[in-house]
This record gives sequence, structure tokens and C-alpha cells, in this order.
Amino acid sequence: MSRIAVILNSSEEGKQKLHRLVNGGKTERRLHDRAKIILCCLEGKTNIEVAGQLNISRFTVAKWRLRFHQEGIKGLYDAYRSGKPKIYGDEFRLKVLKMLEKKVPKGQASWDGKSLAKALNASPAAVWRVIRKEGIQLQRSRSWCISTDKEFSAKAADIIGLYLNPPENALVLCIDEKPSIQAIERKRGYVETSSGKIVQGLQSTYKRHGVLNLFAALNIATGHVKTQVTSNKKREDFQCFLDRITSDVSEDKEIHIILDNYATHKKNVKWQEKHPNVFFHFTPTSASWLNQVEIWFGILSRKALRNASFENLEHLKKAIEEFIECYHEGAKPFVWRKREVKGSQLRNTIMNLCN
Repeated sequence: MSRIAVILNSSEEGKQKLHRLVNGGKTERRLHDRAKIILCCLEGKTNIEVAGQLNISRFTVAKWRLRFHQEGIKGLYDAYRSGKPKIYGDEFRLKVLKMLEKKVPKGQASWDGKSLAKALNASPAAVWRVIRKEGIQLQRSRSWCISTDKEFSAKAADIIGLYLNPPENALVLCIDEKPSIQAIERKRGYVETSSGKIVQGLQSTYKRHGVLNLFAALNIATGHVKTQVTSNKKREDFQCFLDRITSDVSEDKEIHIILDNYATHKKNVKWQEKHPNVFFHFTPTSASWLNQVEIWFGILSRKALRNASFENLEHLKKAIEEFIECYHEGAKPFVWRKREVKGSQLRNTIMNLCN
């Protein structure tokens, strides 16, 4: 004796939702087919009639008829499946992280995926899944520099104070030099890589046409930069540059100059005695990043020097001058946001992930 199928009922709103599943352009195929089965059943057709009309098994019709009767439209969606049991779970993750803290294999400077998999007797694919999920870059590196200057706090506060609250009616300048800028000539253009991407191409061989030294003084209030190109970076050249940038400033106006601890910047006592309105402020040891002109040098390198080709020293000098001219069109003062890197910020990150 055959079983009698349950009779389905649905509100107008429910039927509209079923029609949207059937007619929706982005509906999954399986939901589309299940909604179509239910709409046919709501017309009063038997399971065999619906199966014949849709060319499917009557058992399939019976299954989704019962699911809709019990759960409504929600029953047409797939039930949660736990999936395949994990072979590599949380315990394996911890093993990978702890292995990274151990001594690397003989003959290697750092761990890689293959050596980790061998040490753990595990699948390389499983190891890489853990590494990628945790955001660990095995070959990429970053360096840091922590100042060991015992007077770091006092010196840093002095300089940052000039940035955030400069003295009234005073000129604050950040001065440094970019030494040994090479005038390198080589062919360049754009090339297509094997992956189809277009990148800058540089010929491996090149000609050297000498080097230039660039002194720069950044006005922290306006963002404008005064420069001087020289062939040397001796103390005499430095003092000549100081004479140039202070010559148009009245003697009754204070000039505060921020410098790093390069030898050329030291032992300028005689020059300072001739300029009593000029005050030197030195950055702490290994903390030249406190000097804002370093930011400007970085912009210069990216915009005008990196990957460039120069036929001679005059060409290099002209490129620097043209960059400065364009830079001044939209020059703005830098907003100071850097902070000291403390030892507590350099905790072993892998150990943090393990805990």
C-alpha cells in the first residue's frame, strides 16, 4: 500500500518568496529546483506527477515536500554539515608556531615551508595553511633601531617640542645632507613579464658619471626646502650652506636647527660664536628619524632618483632642481606622528600567537 503525501499549504507571501527563488537570476540552481518542486506540489499534484513533470525521482519530490511541510522555506536550504574531520587542528597549529621558535635546521639561516613540514613529519600544504592563516612571512624581514642614548627622552622632547610648539618669531629648520647621489646612466623602459604584467625594465649594465652631495634645510612651518648641491660633504661645505640659509634672516631672529650626530655637524663652535642667534638641536644617537628632512629625502628618492637614468652630473643636478621646483608648488608642513619604538613593542610575536 502506497504512502499518502502530506498536503502543503502556503501563504501568498510564502508563494511570492518561492517564485522569487525560481525566477531570481542569482539563485543557486539547487534552491531553484527545490522551490519549483514545492510550487508544483502547492498546485495539488502528487509526487509522481511532479516527478514526471520535472523529470526527477519521486523520492526527491517526497523529501522536499516533507522538509517544506516541517520547516517552511527554511527547509529548502542545506542543513549544516560538520564536514570532513580535521586532520590538522589547533594542536598542529601550536606545533608549527613552537617549531618556528626552535633552532633552524643545519645549513639554513631561517625556516621555510619544506623544512617545517619535514621537522613536523607533516604535509607541506598543511604547514603552509597555518602559516598563511597566521599571517607569518618566513622570508620577508624588517629591521628596527632602538636608540641607546641615555639622554634620549630629553633630546627627543626638545626636538618634538620644536615641531609641536615652535618658539614665537623664530625660524625652525631641519638640516641634513644626502651624500653620494650617483649619476648612473642605463637604458630603461617598460617590459612585459612572463605573467603578463607590465613593469619598469632597467638594463643590468650601466655607466657611472660621478656623485653629488645634497644639503637640504626644511622649514617646518611652510614645508619649503632650501638646498645646495656640492661635490663634497666636508665641514667647510656644511658651514657654507649654513651661511647661505641664514644670510637673509635678521640677526635679532632666533634660528633653531635640528641636526643628527654626523661628524660634519659637530665642532662648529667658531661658526656658532659668529652667529649667536643660531641654536643647534641634535637628535639622540641612532635616532636620525626624528629629523623631518629625512622624510623629504625619502620623497626625493622615490620621485626623482629611483630607477632614473642620468647622462652626467649636470643632468642629475637639473633633475634635483626640477623636482624641488615642482615640490614647492604644493609644499605643506609635515604633521608629526612618529613615536619612540620601545622594547616592549618588540616582544616575540610567535610566542604571543602561542599564548
